[in-house]
Amino acid sequence: MRTRSFVKLVAAVGFGAVLLAGCAGGGSGGSSGNDKVIKIGTLHPLSGANAGDGTQLENGVKLGIKAINDAGGIKALGGAKLELDGGDTKGTPDTGQSEAQRLVGDGVVALVGTYQSAVSANVAAVAERNKVPFVMDVSGDDAILSHGYKYSFRMQPQNSRFGTTAAQYVKAIAAAANRPVTKVAYLHEATAFGTGVYQAFKAEAQKSGLQMGPEITYDAASVSDLTTQIAQVKASGANVLVVSGYYRDGVLAAKAIQTVKPALDAVVGAADGAFDQPQFPTDAGSASQGYFDVNYHFDDKSADAKAFSALYKTTYKDEARTGAALAYDSVRVIAAALEKAGSTDASKVRDAIAQTNLTPLTLSDGPIKFSDKGENSTSLPVLTQVQNGAPVVVYPQSAAVKSPVYPANPGQ
Repeated sequence: MRTRSFVKLVAAVGFGAVLLAGCAGGGSGGSSGNDKVIKIGTLHPLSGANAGDGTQLENGVKLGIKAINDAGGIKALGGAKLELDGGDTKGTPDTGQSEAQRLVGDGVVALVGTYQSAVSANVAAVAERNKVPFVMDVSGDDAILSHGYKYSFRMQPQNSRFGTTAAQYVKAIAAAANRPVTKVAYLHEATAFGTGVYQAFKAEAQKSGLQMGPEITYDAASVSDLTTQIAQVKASGANVLVVSGYYRDGVLAAKAIQTVKPALDAVVGAADGAFDQPQFPTDAGSASQGYFDVNYHFDDKSADAKAFSALYKTTYKDEARTGAALAYDSVRVIAAALEKAGSTDASKVRDAIAQTNLTPLTLSDGPIKFSDKGENSTSLPVLTQVQNGAPVVVYPQSAAVKSPVYPANPGQ
């Protein structure tokens, strides 16, 4: 695909023109001036407990579609324009499945979604059955791609990598500070996402000699207070707490920790949806100080990533979460495949996606490359920490902007 970098794209079409991305509805940049339209289906939670994250992902798709269209559309298909055909999963697997089937019936060339692993599992089955490519922007459960699917691809690292890497990073930073981990308590939401990350963390912790304390679970969709769960952490005597959850419940956990005041050296997110997000220090206030998170993250040294973040903020009056960048890059993957295939035939687009070679906006070990199982083999979990009111990358050194502070005295 004759793709320019995001910075060059902004310069070429005019910054003001690209900013229009957020001003239109779901089909922004669709068929205006061109009767050739290629629909991309999106499946995100636009209502319910995770609507904030779902909206971020949907906005990332919109920016991606607008950027491709403003750059001339899909040139190999006569300048055909991309159009968003959106579906609200409402955060439930059954709704996600029915919405995926509806979008397939609408004739979408590919699906993007879904934020929640349980929903993505159902959508992947629909995609495979109908032979429609499905690019998962955010969904980590290893099991989704364990069935030999050929039409599903994952942008982010899978849960097992987050859990394993988090245990390795916790041990490394504690050892570097000569402050041993005495016991690890683990708090996680109760679906396949949280459970999968926990199990991978526990397996690696046991191999590396970290003592595990209590496993404490909660229902992310209904929880309104985590004080009782944090009181269990305090009673356990653990000096490190690891958390795997979503944004809203991550803020609840931080506020409960500040109230209960367990004697912790660190709170470490393992793929937690809150602790590395730019809004977290604002929403959690002083309770956010020192929090770590092992997650996918913007490449803070990339001019393209900085330009995307600035564009998102100007367009939507909000800070971009990394998931928005993964959704944006998912559109780039599909657009590049359409260019390479020179066709909207689903099998040809699928084969072209499998040959993706694009530099992402997130930290990685190289351009996006999908394995035979559909995993992005270059995705990279990194450790961030909230320092001076903002999350920054602190580990590994190759990606670090600052050094980790440990013990972190979280929330103090």
